[in-house]
Amino acid sequence: MILIENFSQVIAQIESERGIDRHRIIDGIEKALISAAKKKYGQELNVNAYINEDSGEARLWMEKVVTESVEDDLNELSLKDAQELSDDAELGDTLEIDLDFDEFGRIAAQSAKQVIMQCIREAEKDLIMDEFSDKIGQIVTGTVQNIEGNTYLINLGKIEAFLPPKEQVYGETFNVKDRIRVFIIDIHKSNRGPMIRISRSHPGLIQQLFHLEVPEIQDGIIEIKSIARDAGKRTKIAVHSTNSSVGAVGTCVGHMGGRIQAILREINNEKIDILEWNEDPKVFIGNSLKPATISNVVINNEETKEATIIVPNDQLSLAIGKSGQNVRLAVKLTNWKLDITSDTDGEKTEKKSNTPQTLEEKIKETSSQIQDANSEENQETNNTVEVTTDTNDQADSDVAANTTEQETNSISETETEPSQTENQKDTESVNDTTDEAPETANESENKESISTEG
Repeated sequence: MILIENFSQVIAQIESERGIDRHRIIDGIEKALISAAKKKYGQELNVNAYINEDSGEARLWMEKVVTESVEDDLNELSLKDAQELSDDAELGDTLEIDLDFDEFGRIAAQSAKQVIMQCIREAEKDLIMDEFSDKIGQIVTGTVQNIEGNTYLINLGKIEAFLPPKEQVYGETFNVKDRIRVFIIDIHKSNRGPMIRISRSHPGLIQQLFHLEVPEIQDGIIEIKSIARDAGKRTKIAVHSTNSSVGAVGTCVGHMGGRIQAILREINNEKIDILEWNEDPKVFIGNSLKPATISNVVINNEETKEATIIVPNDQLSLAIGKSGQNVRLAVKLTNWKLDITSDTDGEKTEKKSNTPQTLEEKIKETSSQIQDANSEENQETNNTVEVTTDTNDQADSDVAANTTEQETNSISETETEPSQTENQKDTESVNDTTDEAPETANESENKESISTEG
């Protein structure tokens, strides 16, 4: 047995500084004494420890069973040896033998110290887990402790958490020692201790900011039905008042916009659309697309939640939004599949959906569909035949063209030969005429000479 001085005061100090329950500290010290004994005598030793919380007295003993033949020296004891310790000892009894702390060496003492420190660390981890498990889905305030690239290390008091880029809002930047509010997504236990997931882009951050700024939400007078967020750009939030005399939208905005301005400052002036929730899906879907003006909402299928929204032609681009942002947030907010059309295109859709079909009309529609299908098949067949006929006609035309060309060539050759023969004849006649002409001239001269002489 050993007496620990000022034990009660030491335990109270650890409890106040670390926030650990004193019974858990005492339990850790008892485990440390048992670990030191096993380090000294062997791991299979059956040993127990007890510490008096008030006096600080610590007792450490081992238990041995009385047997006829001893097979395990650590946990068994012969009857003769047992009677030396206790006159009333009998076979099968369990004797408690006190251990002397002075026999423990430095190694055993170091082992006890490590066990105590390990127990305190485990107690702190469990304490953090219990504390932040209750804060999941809530906002906590932290301080930027360090910046590593695009990741911020946030000090939350008893624990630190990383704010990765995917959980940040685009365009937001912080400096070291800046105080920021973050939303706790989840917490889990790992080998390194509790790991907390925090976010600035989660829709829950907007919801909790409204809880903090609007007391009527805390009192249950106003309910937040749904929320959709495109972090850093726009948020849509649907609210409903359980009291008919309290306006949900006006209450959230506050006098002169005081409440909403406080929220906007926290999220770097991100746009927020506050709209009225309604049980009627048509009304709720129409409200979700504000600030666009809606002409009509046609429910296509209530089971699959599909609807068509008809808007004026000049409101179509506003209803869709930049890069489809407005309609995308409306889909998330209402959980409906939405199709937006203009008035011109929507008249046909509305008329078709609102006019019930009779059995005769359905039969006609089915027959027309079958006829259309048959006509398409016939058209495809005709196209195939026409292609084949065109191919054959093309081949025949090519053959005819070749034949005509050959005939033309033969005719041209035939015409050329007579022309050449005629040319030759003409040339010969010309030559003959030329030869005859001198002879005639000579004859005339001779006649003139004869006449002169006479």
